[in-house]
Amino acid sequence: MTTFRISEAAALLGVSSDTVRRWVDAGRLGAERDEHGHRRVKGADLAAFARAQVGADDDGGRSSARNRFRGIVTEVIRDAVMAQVEIAAGPFRVVSLMSRQAADELGLEPGVVAVAVIKSTNVVVEVPGRDRMAGQL
Repeated sequence: MTTFRISEAAALLGVSSDTVRRWVDAGRLGAERDEHGHRRVKGADLAAFARAQVGADDDGGRSSARNRFRGIVTEVIRDAVMAQVEIAAGPFRVVSLMSRQAADELGLEPGVVAVAVIKSTNVVVEVPGRDRMAGQL
């Protein structure tokens, strides 16, 4: 299972590490200590928290045209052919429709870090640090 350090969770949520620590201390966000005593947040827990935050902060007045948003996948809905992928990137909620095959090849699921690349009305999702499959047979 994917886990994140406090600083990584903060970067994905668009807040400071101190804010994430306060949320953990207040019980708003779950975290466990690793073998070194450092707090780690489970990817699925961070995705659920991010999803709740996006819904609470969404004022509908933001534009994402021609931008790249690094965030965490909060939901993936797949059918036989297509997939709907939702990403929480700080206070932004980005939804992409793509082939199910693309979502499967990228390994997209709640808790995975991804980048939404926005150009006009198209959203391209990239997963940092993974080899590209395009052009390979």
